[in-house]
Amino acid sequence: MKFFRPILIAVVALFVQNTEAFTVGSATGLAAGTTGGGSATPVYPTTTAQLVAYLKDSVPRVIVLNKTIDFRGTEGTTTEAGCRPDYTRECIAKNNGYKSQDVILQSGGMSNTGGCSDGTSVTVTYDNAAITPMTVTSNKTLRGIGTTGVIMGKGLWLNGDNIIIQNVHITELNRHLVWGGDAFYIQGSNGGSTAMNKIWLDHVKVSRVGRQFLTTNAASVSTMTISNSDFDGRTDYSASCDGRHYWSFIFYGKNTRFSMVNNYIHSTSGRSPKLGGDSSANVIAHIANNYWADNSGHSFEVGVNSWILAEGNYFKDTTLPLLTGSDGNMYAATATTECNSYLGRSCVANVVSNSGAFGSRNGATALSKVKSYSAISGYSPRSAVEWSKTTKNFGIGVLD
Repeated sequence: MKFFRPILIAVVALFVQNTEAFTVGSATGLAAGTTGGGSATPVYPTTTAQLVAYLKDSVPRVIVLNKTIDFRGTEGTTTEAGCRPDYTRECIAKNNGYKSQDVILQSGGMSNTGGCSDGTSVTVTYDNAAITPMTVTSNKTLRGIGTTGVIMGKGLWLNGDNIIIQNVHITELNRHLVWGGDAFYIQGSNGGSTAMNKIWLDHVKVSRVGRQFLTTNAASVSTMTISNSDFDGRTDYSASCDGRHYWSFIFYGKNTRFSMVNNYIHSTSGRSPKLGGDSSANVIAHIANNYWADNSGHSFEVGVNSWILAEGNYFKDTTLPLLTGSDGNMYAATATTECNSYLGRSCVANVVSNSGAFGSRNGATALSKVKSYSAISGYSPRSAVEWSKTTKNFGIGVLD
């Protein structure tokens, strides 16, 4: 027995170390209290089929990614007629060293595909895996270790309550084509009829996608936090013909409520994020302590049926922090005492550096709407800062 004792100690030590590595901390903001898979025994997928099965089944799970899971080529490719929109034709004519995106046609053809009403027909080829995302059901934690947890070629369709996605990089979703694939898609559960609750996306990275980093629609999600994440728009296929991704975030949905805190959003050219603008939308958002940089177009695109508090954010080298318009409602904090009468606390000013103006739009209306949410009124934002990425894990800040 003495001969085996050092080995036993080593095995126990390794088990303890690995167990502690899955500690996810706790969500701030509207998703506070999210537990995901809780204390379920961790599982380690090594194949695409295992990852799909673990995420979709009906039991609580802690799913640990310690390798790259690559879906590209696993479901074949499709070659069909697509659309070349005017902005892609203009990019080709510029011959400035950048490439633009062609478009996968939606049901109804060019007349029913955004940007293609004056498009020309072109043949497109895409990887099928990115078109159909993996389904993530209730009570799941998907956690990457260090910088090893990478999903290539397929995104995630969140379709349940109490889900944590942490420290995972989603990338390579048909970046050459609009409608090539979303990294995160949310429409609510029960076929999009019921709003989801307790969704926490933390320390994720998204890059090189064909469509959105994240999109919500239909019944959507009523308690979500997006935190400490890196949304990287650098691409060699850009609708704006400048190496920056345009289709970044769309927040539609009938009951969309989310906190977006401590994220790094960079090298985009639009929709960073787009909020509201749809007749059936009802979007309330707290967007605090994020860092926008190297954005050649607009960041915020605020539409009807949206109410937003934006505070403590830092914009650097951003042409239009807010797209010009009159729709929607957003309070963009400029001083520390303006929120007291609504929230019972001070707001933290946003900061712009080498960027356009960022101001309120129907600000009092926005504050009146968000004040009833204790996760917003009780939040303690920090001063605006330029975030820097860590090399120890994905996103902003080192995980515990």
